[in-house]
Amino acid sequence: MFVLVTGGTGYIGSHTCIELIKAGFDPVIIDNLLNSNEVVLERIETVTGKRPIFIKGDVLDSDFLNGVFDKYSFSAVMHFAGLKAVGESVQKPFLYYENNVSGSLNLIKAMERVGLHNLIFSSSATVYGLPKSVPIREDFATSTSNPYGASKLMVEDILTDLVKANDQWNIATLRYFNPIGAHESGLIGEDPKGIPNNLFPYISQVAVGKLEYLSVFGDDYDTPDGTGVRDYIHVVDLAKGHVCALRKVLENSGHLVVNLGTGNGYSVLEMVRAFETVSGKAVPFKIIERRPGDIGACYSETRLAKEVLGWEAKFDLSRMCEDTWRWQSNNPNGFE
Repeated sequence: MFVLVTGGTGYIGSHTCIELIKAGFDPVIIDNLLNSNEVVLERIETVTGKRPIFIKGDVLDSDFLNGVFDKYSFSAVMHFAGLKAVGESVQKPFLYYENNVSGSLNLIKAMERVGLHNLIFSSSATVYGLPKSVPIREDFATSTSNPYGASKLMVEDILTDLVKANDQWNIATLRYFNPIGAHESGLIGEDPKGIPNNLFPYISQVAVGKLEYLSVFGDDYDTPDGTGVRDYIHVVDLAKGHVCALRKVLENSGHLVVNLGTGNGYSVLEMVRAFETVSGKAVPFKIIERRPGDIGACYSETRLAKEVLGWEAKFDLSRMCEDTWRWQSNNPNGFE
């Protein structure tokens, strides 16, 4: 059963492809390799014994997408492809709207053209903006504090309207929180190009000696230690959540909007201390000004995922740190 995975050589996409193969699906990856590396295909094959089909291309290219859909008969699409750095989106908003919104529209048109209506969309907790309280439920009001979040919310609105207009669509919109960790083999993990935009790869690169210190964006939030609090979820747990969502969508689910998180919030400094404990390495840091678009606390209510998808996160913070350190220490330069 072929499943198209856009952005499938990326961090979350590659881990999801492993879980898809383990579950008996055949992932077909399309990726432009802007923020990923083709070496990941060999690593997936080493882990699973099966190399996913890979086609290099961009979701912004409609002719390319139509060619892929003409070649393969897919049961569903998992849409990961897009840009995801909050800070960069503030500096380059048009780039984010073009890639994340236009790319999604092209994909939807290509799916409509062949009569395929099963979609799992990679959304984000950033669509909750500044939440009124925590934990965050799926029925909370949505808003955005940065162009990245706005681009995700625009696509969510498009998908909501699609389902209203055509009840053939079965869509799982997965709002996930902060993926960290790596595959237990140490062969696959997060490999950002250039200076990392996310906390955990930055911490691990400081620990391995690639970066001098961690910049902590603000220590004056209304949180226990003043640093930002987030819900960190192991990427393998997240990948398994996507497989659960796929199974649900294939049962003609209609439109689902579900959080994927652990329901626990950890501050930046708590994450630093946890990583130091596991790795045995010091992670020096400096407090600097808040980053535009950031909020103080963000963690999820998890009940709906368990009720609707039969899914819940299994791995704790220690395991997230252990798997991250195994990946980073074995691959100090990522996939290079």
